[in-house]
Amino acid sequence: MTSEAPPSKSPAFGAGVAVKGPWHPDYAEVLTPDALAFVARLVRAFGERREGLLERRKAVQASWRQGARPHFLPETKAIREGSWTVAPLPADLQDRRVEITGPVDRKMIINALNSGANVFMADFEDANSPTWDNVVRGQLNLRDAVRRRIAFTAEGGKHYALNDKPAVLFVRPRGWHLPERHVEIDGKPISGSLFDFALFFFHNAKEQLSRGTGPYFYLPKMQSHLEARLWNDVFVLAQDTLGIPQGSIKATVLIETLPAAFEMDEILYELREHSAGLNCGRWDYIFSFIKTLQSDTRVVLPDRGQVTMDKAFLNAYSQLLIQTCHRRNVHAMGGMAAFIPIKGDAAANEAVLEKVRADKLREVKNGHDGTWVAHPGLVPIARDIFDANMKGPNQLANKREDVRITEADLLKVPSGTRTEEGLRHNLRVGIQYTAAWLGGLGCVPLYNLMEDAATAEISRAQVWQWLHHGASLEDGRKVTPELFQALLREEMARLEKEGASEKYGAAHVQRARELFERLSASPTFEDFLTLPAYAALDSTA
Repeated sequence: MTSEAPPSKSPAFGAGVAVKGPWHPDYAEVLTPDALAFVARLVRAFGERREGLLERRKAVQASWRQGARPHFLPETKAIREGSWTVAPLPADLQDRRVEITGPVDRKMIINALNSGANVFMADFEDANSPTWDNVVRGQLNLRDAVRRRIAFTAEGGKHYALNDKPAVLFVRPRGWHLPERHVEIDGKPISGSLFDFALFFFHNAKEQLSRGTGPYFYLPKMQSHLEARLWNDVFVLAQDTLGIPQGSIKATVLIETLPAAFEMDEILYELREHSAGLNCGRWDYIFSFIKTLQSDTRVVLPDRGQVTMDKAFLNAYSQLLIQTCHRRNVHAMGGMAAFIPIKGDAAANEAVLEKVRADKLREVKNGHDGTWVAHPGLVPIARDIFDANMKGPNQLANKREDVRITEADLLKVPSGTRTEEGLRHNLRVGIQYTAAWLGGLGCVPLYNLMEDAATAEISRAQVWQWLHHGASLEDGRKVTPELFQALLREEMARLEKEGASEKYGAAHVQRARELFERLSASPTFEDFLTLPAYAALDSTA
């Protein structure tokens, strides 16, 4: 496969199916008429229901703005109190102690699969900028990875290929809210989630089963068990359509929205024939906490660096997630260590590694069955911690019956301080990440952390929250529009001195500033940074 041939016109597909994005001859290997017919079948079966659930999100959010709060649902009490369990897990999912995440870039897929982690999650969501080429080439790359023929040669001649024992592959499609505007079915842009799932499943599910593994997925950003029910129905139809046994699909749901934390039992129940547990999607969860409770002046978080997993609502939700999963006999996965190794500064590097060790030790002692890292260099550290403290393949026998988490616990705001440096840091991270994203990069190392869409959303949401509520900094000043503008000008000047325009492109930096400034100063909260950014991506990438 090469990318050297010039773009050309896309071929004709079935009635009502149109590819609107630029066409490259390579794309024909995955965008086949049969594959797109399968995509169309799922979109026609479930597209309207997806749109209805997105409208439901708006209605629920409106109630929260008026003072209502997420809560355990009285109508599903029998499910929470029942003694059901999920279907048994396949052999290659029994031990998931270290999982690595990353984009669907060809070289990064190879590095992640070779990293020594048990699982690699290939990410079409937070770690991927959804340019049309990134999305389609990601499918081409994963098709080759499934068949173990993926290879890559860098410009300098370094060759990358799979080793003999690659990690088990999971794929994370985009969330229900994200569209794929380059494909239209019956005249309408389609769901990015259905496109990512359907294309991967069509080309790879049978091949994976023949190799003794299976079609495994991570499901992001759900807000209710009704959205999990929709995924389950998609799985059932997809398996029936391709003649694949029901229950072959296994999916781990990221609990990364505050309302989903109140419906963890219900989400597992909906997916119980296809469930592979839950994961603490900690970064988006912090973002969701701010978004869900956006109108409450009592809910103003301290600096991002102080909102750690041992504090308040984060500790409560991770403990409840472990208890819920183990009661249903399925894995409770820990969250991502966003730190990355620091080159050329041994002391700083050791300080970062010690933070990772402490985080992973807390997770394994709490009862998690595995954890996430964002960099291959952290795989051995996470593995050492779990090997030393988890002697079996998992901790499903640890039912955590001591845990008692209330609704109030899940809503408890962490204490801490808000600082000028915290505000400046959010500005620098948010603008640089958005600029990189507009240029086609979905994960970016910044200030010793691997930033992705989820962490950038925290920065963006926190600036909005502090500005919207006129929050007080620790020195007594309030975050006013004037202070925000003054710091924004200074941080933009700093980014220019640090070479941001050369690194990300001057046009992308300027567009990122405009977008970040508009969203931060808006009187209303934009649900997702990536939605307005996607419109800009079409015109700049």
